[in-house]
Amino acid sequence: MSSVQANLRYTKDHEWVMVEEEIAIVGITDHAQSELGDITFIELPEEDAEFNGGDEAANIESVKAASPVYAPVTGTIVEVNGDLEESPENVNHDPYDSGWIFKIEMKDPSELDYLMDSEEYESYLEELADNS
Repeated sequence: MSSVQANLRYTKDHEWVMVEEEIAIVGITDHAQSELGDITFIELPEEDAEFNGGDEAANIESVKAASPVYAPVTGTIVEVNGDLEESPENVNHDPYDSGWIFKIEMKDPSELDYLMDSEEYESYLEELADNS
């Protein structure tokens, strides 16, 4: 079973969001990294780039597939995890800490209300497993 952290919000595309004031820190979930397999490259967004919630903001390549990472909320990228350029495998080893991908300053924090909490995300993962 994939690790799900209680203090985060989640998308159906398997991004996680940690909120610190007006900043949303974004990464992919343990489930997503495990499905992708060994991550070999991450295309990070540009700082100061603006995205609407649901826009493709980054890309992850692995030995199995390439996968987009979506902005879970509308806002402006204020920081990217440059360590991932040299060590993309950090997402595999520690998706919720050193594997974060970008930080986005939220334009409308109420968009967080549309994301799942940890219990909803765990139910969603069970539903996916039942349907596979």
